[in-house]
Amino acid sequence: MANTLLSIQVIPKTPGPNDDVIPYVDEAIHVIASSGVKYEVGPLETTMEGELSELLAIVEQINRKMIDIGCPNVIAQVKIAHYPEGASMDALTEKHRDA
Repeated sequence: MANTLLSIQVIPKTPGPNDDVIPYVDEAIHVIASSGVKYEVGPLETTMEGELSELLAIVEQINRKMIDIGCPNVIAQVKIAHYPEGASMDALTEKHRDA
């Protein structure tokens, strides 16, 4: 069972002053999707479920990807909820999904 929920909001500095950030954010989500962890894309951030070390490695991969595709720098705002006994996005949100 997963022990960590990690939410990330990626704020890439684009190469051009008027570049749209959405294609860069899409690339960040692709890194997450390719990792195989359970995740959910929200309007302002994406939440992942897994082991802490695994999720932190994905954050590092996202940052590297942004630089590799031309961003001069990137800010990643990260929230971590670590539960040694186990964590689940579904368990935390199920009561709100039925409403």
